Amino acid sequence: MVTDEHFIVRIPNNLPLNVPAPLVCAWITVYSLLRFYGLDKAGLHVGVVGLGGLGHVAVKFAKAMEAKVTVIGTSPSKEKKALENLGANSFFVSRDQDQLWGASGKLDGIIDAVSAKHPLFPLLRLLKCHGKLVLVGSPEKPLDLPVFPLLQCNNLVLICFHKTKHNVKPDIEVIAMEYVIRPWNGFSKLMLNTDLSSTLEIQ
Repeated sequence: MVTDEHFIVRIPNNLPLNVPAPLVCAWITVYSLLRFYGLDKAGLHVGVVGLGGLGHVAVKFAKAMEAKVTVIGTSPSKEKKALENLGANSFFVSRDQDQLWGASGKLDGIIDAVSAKHPLFPLLRLLKCHGKLVLVGSPEKPLDLPVFPLLQCNNLVLICFHKTKHNVKPDIEVIAMEYVIRPWNGFSKLMLNTDLSSTLEIQ
């Protein structure tokens, strides 16, 4: 294969080859947003909503950038993973209104990686004035955006469509190729038989 060097990324020696694919695909979205919106400065307090594919890497990147990180999730069962495995500084349960009220005005920015419809007002309340709420999820239903908190503190809501220096890598599950090939072969035979049957019926 021959390509322009501009489109080539060197894979560092400390990065296993099964890791870079997601890093240079969906998860580069999180890294670039932290950089683009100025949430990559040491000492900032960054919130991460949702601990799925994008969320868990957002925590890792923000920690590598020396930010204080608070994870906000719906399930208390994610607290151990957030604090012990990913190194977050704190964990809030989004349904615990008392906990969220106590943290009002504490966050410099929030990366919201939730793909389901959810209320934005509790998140806006967590931001400092001039804070940024960056939406990277893609809910099917429209989100309700309260205007008053934005006017009150000049907060920004940013909607986005879609590094190894600190050994940041996603948590992935590697599937043996034989488990991929076997269903694919079966699917190919099914499609072939279907096409032949359709052809015979037409004739």
